[in-house]
Amino acid sequence: MSDTRWLSDDEQRAWRKLAALMTVVPAALDAQLQRDAGLTMFGYWVLSMLSEAPGRELRMSHLAQQSNASPSRVSHVVSRLEQQGFVARRKAEDDARGSIAELTEAGLAKVVASAPGHVEKVRSLIVDALDESQVTLLDDLCTALLTQVDPRGTLSVAPPRE
Repeated sequence: MSDTRWLSDDEQRAWRKLAALMTVVPAALDAQLQRDAGLTMFGYWVLSMLSEAPGRELRMSHLAQQSNASPSRVSHVVSRLEQQGFVARRKAEDDARGSIAELTEAGLAKVVASAPGHVEKVRSLIVDALDESQVTLLDDLCTALLTQVDPRGTLSVAPPRE
């Protein structure tokens, strides 16, 4: 027990605030998307990743990497999105074991229609509370934390600032 590096009062306060954000923000984003678009946050995220991909399609393994999720979680949500007509899945031509997820026209329409409400919720929860220098600081803090939890840089995140 003597080797435990306990948090100082300042560290404990900062950690608890971050932990609260990690709970409240995803729940609020998920609630908005479910209410306004009938999508979960993760379902919207998958549709967004596909909408930004060349040809609006990705190998399932790459979609899992892009969405920072396990292959089984991505497969489950893609199955639900397929049932809704937002995604089509097919075998990869170059590898019989691989599958491709493709955003359908209905899926593209869904993500385009859902984006304004989602962006407004992100603004109201996070961006509007910060000035320009704080947004830059938030980006820097997130970069430092992501580097700590993912030193090999395997998580998919937005491109770095220029």
